[in-house]
Amino acid sequence: MGFTQQDAPWWTRAVVYQVYPRSFQDSDGDGVGDLRGVLQRLDYLAELGVDVVWFSPVFRSPQDDNGYDISDYQDVDPLFGTLADLDEVIAALHARGIKVLMDLVVNHTSDEHPWFVESRSSSDNPKRDWYWWRPARPGMEPGTPGAEPTNWASFFSGPAWEWDEATGEYYLHLFSRKQPDLNWENPQVRHAVYAMMRWWLDRGVDGFRMDVINLVSKAVHDDGSLPDGITHDGRLGDGSPFYTSGPRVHEFLAEMHREVFAGRDGAFLTVGETPGVTLEDAQLFTDPERREVDMVFQFEHVGLDHGPGGKFDPRPLRLTDLKASFGRWQAGLAQRGWNSLYWDNHDQPRIVSRWGDDGAWRRESATMLATLLHLHRGTPYIYQGEELGMTNAHLTSFDGYRDIETLNHLAQARRYRTDDELLAAFAAMSRDNARTPVQWDATPHAGFTTGTPWIDVNPNHVTVNAAAERADPRSVFHHYRRLVELRHTEPAVALGDFTMLLADDEAVYAFTRRLDDVELLVLGNVSGDEQLALVDPGWTDAQVLLGNYDDARVVETPVRLRPWEALVVRRTVSAGGTGLGGDGRPA
Repeated sequence: MGFTQQDAPWWTRAVVYQVYPRSFQDSDGDGVGDLRGVLQRLDYLAELGVDVVWFSPVFRSPQDDNGYDISDYQDVDPLFGTLADLDEVIAALHARGIKVLMDLVVNHTSDEHPWFVESRSSSDNPKRDWYWWRPARPGMEPGTPGAEPTNWASFFSGPAWEWDEATGEYYLHLFSRKQPDLNWENPQVRHAVYAMMRWWLDRGVDGFRMDVINLVSKAVHDDGSLPDGITHDGRLGDGSPFYTSGPRVHEFLAEMHREVFAGRDGAFLTVGETPGVTLEDAQLFTDPERREVDMVFQFEHVGLDHGPGGKFDPRPLRLTDLKASFGRWQAGLAQRGWNSLYWDNHDQPRIVSRWGDDGAWRRESATMLATLLHLHRGTPYIYQGEELGMTNAHLTSFDGYRDIETLNHLAQARRYRTDDELLAAFAAMSRDNARTPVQWDATPHAGFTTGTPWIDVNPNHVTVNAAAERADPRSVFHHYRRLVELRHTEPAVALGDFTMLLADDEAVYAFTRRLDDVELLVLGNVSGDEQLALVDPGWTDAQVLLGNYDDARVVETPVRLRPWEALVVRRTVSAGGTGLGGDGRPA
């Protein structure tokens, strides 16, 4: 059954804040954010009220994929500082009552990790089987197009196999060619990973966000070969059915839990990033009795605006599709398991530009979208700058992009798409939209650095910045503070049952949350026009807990919602379900 107030884990009432260190705060003027920069901004995080900070990777790395290609799991990259700096950050966050999650990237390493350097040194090296090495396809000339062991495509364009002439075999890389996949079939690999995780827990971290963790198990034929995927363009195929939540993934995660967390005192948090996960698998991953992970990131809702050509072929969002998706996940994890709630992260464009209005209605649409997300059942995640209403970069030239996924797609797609089409697609969906520096103030480079930033600051930092937001009680920032506080103080937000309303309405998002005799109604106008929310008349005169317009709101039904308006109202209900007004009167 679902959690009760008595047995609910701490993270059901928590809000997590993601720091992408490269773009958070630079302390030394080299244009790249670092750990000592994080130290300068900890009081800001405490003011926001978050419970957990998740750090994207700060480990030693060649930075081919901005740190998600790790060459040493137990050291900090000099770009970000030192282990001593990280220890200081962890201690300072703990002193403020904030827990720390590290990013665990163990589907793959960097090709410069000592494990892989050994593995590729010879075909009989003891670590050869720590990675996926396979010969060329029978009858094909090694190193030529189509000779790869399978036809799998990489997430970052091109084949998922790289030819290594020195040892005469290919190695698998689902992402960049500098990110070879670890072979989790080898128990030595798994136990090396578990030892590293224990080392970090001993150092004081409070858990892990596990990068693409459901890709670690690959489907292998009895002869050791891997199957071909479905072909879309005659050569490269979709191999995801053979590595997404693969045959041993639950076994591996249960083993990880036993080897790393069992028997330890402490309130740890484990979050699995699980692209392509089904609801049925998520129920298994997050079932507390199975002891795999506490929650997962699923990608269904952030794929709803992808066209037939994928993320760089965007389509307008249909609100009914979003409600159907969220509603299905809310229902599916209602009795067992748990949701992660997010709009933004380092891989997604800014939500106010994506599904809101980042022009005239920036504040209203940003706060409305935040309200909808945070009032669902699950643990909300705030990505740095989201709480300021930061927008997409709106770049008009390819020169401004730094992201390997974007640049690789550009190189491939110019064969069949115009530059104008690609610029429009990247402006909407590139990961670099989330990676522009945090906008702290209106000074040059937004207070992020005294040097030249590694990626350009968004020009709108002159008006959209933390200094201005903190000074304005109406701001996006202060609305996020109120949302965090509401989760901490109103048990129905954390643990209440979820019921979707108005499922067929293409402009109004509405649902209720109920716990015992408290019921909340959440309304969001997902449009720039006035809308009517046709809800139960029993909500008339209910208590307004939170709104994103200034005036004192009296609830009348049907509820007339102004452009991008959000409302959260509360009433008490009898055991039979009869609504009472906010002051206890019959509604």
